Amino acid sequence: MRRISYETVLRACGFGALAVFCVMVGMSFQPRMAFQAGGTLTMLMAAILIYKAREALTKDYRKTEMWLYLPKDFRPPEAYAQWASATILRDTYLTFAMWTCAIAISMWVIALLFSVIGL
Repeated sequence: MRRISYETVLRACGFGALAVFCVMVGMSFQPRMAFQAGGTLTMLMAAILIYKAREALTKDYRKTEMWLYLPKDFRPPEAYAQWASATILRDTYLTFAMWTCAIAISMWVIALLFSVIGL
């Protein structure tokens, strides 16, 4: 279950990162502004991941993408499934939110360095 939740959240974050990258490429004529926008959009992605982590606790496990990708042989019993899927998805979302925050902070630091050197 962890591997599948990791893959589904990773794919969603990949699409978000692609959108952030496209915005940054569009602003590449001003590197400081591109990294500021990238940091801000990446922090927005982290906020969405935190929201999804909170939502995972109450969302019906049968309606999650992770549950749809689980082979029927590996699905846990119904009495245990809600707790297990909610816990695993919450941990996965929060892990990706932490990594995304670190990326956003590093983008803002790069933007600060561009500002200091005068670009």
